[in-house]
Amino acid sequence: MNTFLLPDLGEGLTEAEIVRWLVKVGDVVTVDAPVAEVETAKSVVELPSPYAGVVEELHGEPGTVIPVGKPLITIAEVDAGTTYREEEKAGSGNVLIGYGTGDGAASGRRRKPRPHTPAVSGRSVPPSATFVPESSAPRVPLVISPLVRRIARDADVDLKSLVGSGPDGLIVRRDVEQAIAQRFETPRVEEAADTRTGLAELRRTPMSGFRKAVAATLSRSRAEIPEATTWVDVDATALVELRESLRSAKDSGPGLLALMVRFVVAGLQKYPELNGFVDTEREELVQYDGINLGLAAQTDRGLVVPAVPNAHRLTTRALDAEIRRLTESARAGRLTPYELACGTFTLNNYGSFGVDGSAAIINHPQVAILGVGRIIDRPWVVDGEVAIRKLTQLSLVFDHRVCDGGTAAAFLRFVADAFENPASVFADL
Repeated sequence: MNTFLLPDLGEGLTEAEIVRWLVKVGDVVTVDAPVAEVETAKSVVELPSPYAGVVEELHGEPGTVIPVGKPLITIAEVDAGTTYREEEKAGSGNVLIGYGTGDGAASGRRRKPRPHTPAVSGRSVPPSATFVPESSAPRVPLVISPLVRRIARDADVDLKSLVGSGPDGLIVRRDVEQAIAQRFETPRVEEAADTRTGLAELRRTPMSGFRKAVAATLSRSRAEIPEATTWVDVDATALVELRESLRSAKDSGPGLLALMVRFVVAGLQKYPELNGFVDTEREELVQYDGINLGLAAQTDRGLVVPAVPNAHRLTTRALDAEIRRLTESARAGRLTPYELACGTFTLNNYGSFGVDGSAAIINHPQVAILGVGRIIDRPWVVDGEVAIRKLTQLSLVFDHRVCDGGTAAAFLRFVADAFENPASVFADL
């Protein structure tokens, strides 16, 4: 019998949530056959089996959170000679960190406890009989007066919920009247209700590993970073026109987001203070030699921020292809831990949600995030006359430790000018 313990999936993760089982008890599996999908704080991972045999036990239902090193699945050996160690020597190709790092913890199948048959007066109760202790028997309210019953019925008072004040617990008229009066004195607080509002809880949802990681990152950002926000309205008409000019019958051309990324990368190369981090231990401001541009993306699992590695080396078309690939991987839950953690600056296109602005939270340990609102038709003064233009709003949230407002405003103005006159920026790229 071999028990597969949840392996260390890297990035310092300590637990994972079972998304779905790919096998069931009784199935025959081979080495490296996928047995489960688990969700970590980073992504959804498909786990291959390090053992061959018959599935004996699944240690948890979908939704169960399992700590690293705890049993995930137990597999009974079909051939005693087929073990994980032998498969490993033969080159089974396991790639997850932590496989085979210990001797393992083989455990037999859990035995179900035998049903206890209570004895009554020295005789055993037949298996088909149901033994109900006296304390668990349904409680019958002690009421004698028909008048008390009628008052309770008319006022919708549950007699079983009352404790009688009469002899031997007899429910009398004053008990019912007191229950009715209490309804008007204070709001009735249901069991498991919120003590502040008196409202019953609709549901409780355990935080997944992903939500825990998001909460920890954002809380740390708010606690450590003295952030400031600056914003500007931008005439993006020329940017939209440029996007349309790149479109043809045979080639859709790079999208608006790829053009925005190109201008943001150019801005970071001009103002590298915003492309770094704060080393608090050494009290140093660090700037990266290169740009991994993070892109906030909404998925079924929540908001994730995968990054385009070495965005400064890619053409606009290459950026567009990489953005599309990351977007598809994010929606499928197939982003790698590196793609989710390597960003040096974040671009958040919250305009896709139909909003104009947002005071975003910096993705720690980065030091800035740029947001782009929706692009809509609005009146705008051009050459002294009112015209309908494509307007958007850019907002920059930055860490005040790395630069002052002047540098942040200069970067924001550079990107805004690129939106308004993209041809001039492309001439310098």
